[in-house]
Amino acid sequence: MGQLIFPILGVIILLLIFSSFFTVKQQTAALIERFGKFTSMRHSGLQFKVPLIDKIAGRINLKIQQLDVIVETKTKDDVFVRLKISVQFQVRREKVYDAFYRLQNPHDQITSYVFDVVRAEVPKMKLDYVFEKKDDIAIAVKRELNEAMMDYGYDIIKTLVTDIDPDIQVKAAMNRINAAEREKTAAEYEAEADRIKIVAKARAEAESKRLQGQGIADQRREIARGLEESVDVLNNVGINSQEASALIVVTQHYDTLQSLGEETNSNLILLPNSPQAGSDMLNNMIASFTASAQIGEQMKKTNKNKEGDEVNRNKDSDGWQD
Repeated sequence: MGQLIFPILGVIILLLIFSSFFTVKQQTAALIERFGKFTSMRHSGLQFKVPLIDKIAGRINLKIQQLDVIVETKTKDDVFVRLKISVQFQVRREKVYDAFYRLQNPHDQITSYVFDVVRAEVPKMKLDYVFEKKDDIAIAVKRELNEAMMDYGYDIIKTLVTDIDPDIQVKAAMNRINAAEREKTAAEYEAEADRIKIVAKARAEAESKRLQGQGIADQRREIARGLEESVDVLNNVGINSQEASALIVVTQHYDTLQSLGEETNSNLILLPNSPQAGSDMLNNMIASFTASAQIGEQMKKTNKNKEGDEVNRNKDSDGWQD
């Protein structure tokens, strides 16, 4: 019996020795209690505690942690929306005691504050502003959490609004609105492009007409110059201006008939086409020029007489006033 006691005692002593040592991981804090009362806090490395008297009450993670909270609320324009709020927090080293003993469940506490802030801020905004002002919502959540959780030993590093999910029907309506806006913009661009094409075409046509008119004017100017030279040549050989004009008109008349005859598929008929046609056209032109000249002279005489009568009336009026 005595032989068994010593081995058993040895085993018990070894167990007590091994149980008095423990390790704490990096970025972790262990809290030691003695008979239920907090005595010390241990950090990373190999640590010692009194066996059977001291015990590890718990361990606190000192790393930055993230808690995702999904909040469903209503906007100012009565649209139900789900927001995903990501809260990044960390236990402060100097506040490990408060974080462990003063707060039973930190995740539930943080979630409650997130719900409270989001449901106070979002109902003040319309849906479009929720998307635009999500950073303001995140700042408001962080400010409220910092004030509430700092006393408990928690430091709020950052809060993010990572997702905004409206109701399915609302999203479908928003997509239709966006599609309509894009179609409207596309139609405006297409209309502007058509307008530019029309303006460019009109300018091109105007320029073409201008050049065409300029070409016709140049052509007529050259024809007139050629006719003038032809008349001068005929005058030099003893043919007067009237005879020269008749000769030129007849020549052009027969040139025209010749060019028409060269066209095999032409349906054009030149009237009149008798041998006297050129002479008749010349006589008609001369008669027209003569009549125009007479009418012009008559108008000049009439205007001159009117001006003289007006001057006489003015003189008589001045004399009567004197």
